[in-house]
Amino acid sequence: MGKVVMNASVSVDGFIAAGNDDPGPLFEWLVSGDVPLDESGVLNVSQASYDHIRPYWDQIGVTIAGRHVFDVTDGWDGTPPSGIDHVVVVTHRPAPEGWDPNVSFHFVDGIEAAVTKAKELAGARTVEVAAGDVGGQVLAAGFVDEVRMDVAPVVLGSGKRYFGSVDSQHLLEDPDVVVQGNRVLHLRYRVRR
Repeated sequence: MGKVVMNASVSVDGFIAAGNDDPGPLFEWLVSGDVPLDESGVLNVSQASYDHIRPYWDQIGVTIAGRHVFDVTDGWDGTPPSGIDHVVVVTHRPAPEGWDPNVSFHFVDGIEAAVTKAKELAGARTVEVAAGDVGGQVLAAGFVDEVRMDVAPVVLGSGKRYFGSVDSQHLLEDPDVVVQGNRVLHLRYRVRR
């Protein structure tokens, strides 16, 4: 079984977007370098960011996201982002009307069902959990093995919190990866068990 990793770009004060879902400058690091991160021609990062992010992206088999993220991204137009094989959407609502059931999106009700489905689909590959409310719930339930943060040098002041509404203490180990890129500091923490 692969590991479960919570991941997102985040402001230094702990937000993944403003209250209106605008990420503002959180993703500047994805276009602030000269090394192509993928084949889109849009994402160009520093060599340090590429060396950190590309191997991680290549390990991801499934992303777990909430229905809000799915709706905001318009379901990524039916194609999982960043070359990921599957997206598991945590929702209490059915798939959107007219949604093609043959695309690689799976709609489940609840965190436990999401993690179970994602691990089944990912096999030995990594299950990535989007930060925010769903990510915080997965962390609080004890399913997260690692927390990865791409910390952007911005203070948003308010908005959507990286850990969602987690209201209890969760200990992480010391960071075992600290990488400085252009407009970003990449951090990785293992969750203390």
